Amino acid sequence: QLQLVESGGGLVQPGGSLRLSCAASGRTFSSHTMAWFRQAPGKEREFVAAISRSGGSTLYTDSVKGRFTISRDNAKNTVYLQMNNLKPEDTAVYYCAAALGILRPGRQYDYWGQGTQVSVSS
Repeated sequence: QLQLVESGGGLVQPGGSLRLSCAASGRTFSSHTMAWFRQAPGKEREFVAAISRSGGSTLYTDSVKGRFTISRDNAKNTVYLQMNNLKPEDTAVYYCAAALGILRPGRQYDYWGQGTQVSVSS
């Protein structure tokens, strides 16, 4: 079992940056593909980015490519989401998720954090 705790959300102006962190408990972190999802008010939760177990492969949704970077530190059981050039449409609750196994598009995730709010506004 993996428990996930997100941090790093907040209010930022358009064009600004934030770095989200997700700390995982448990000794099997490096066996899990990790991902970030987000849910804006009145919208369905959507995939943002994912990273393979080793950190060597990543996936991004088109709207964040070139602006967001997902990374992980298996020694610290932590996954990050660096968000640059933030836009108002990035406003959402961001969730960390984990899946035992390989990275592949559209996969289901088994463990979820409680989320952290990101608000982009002037």
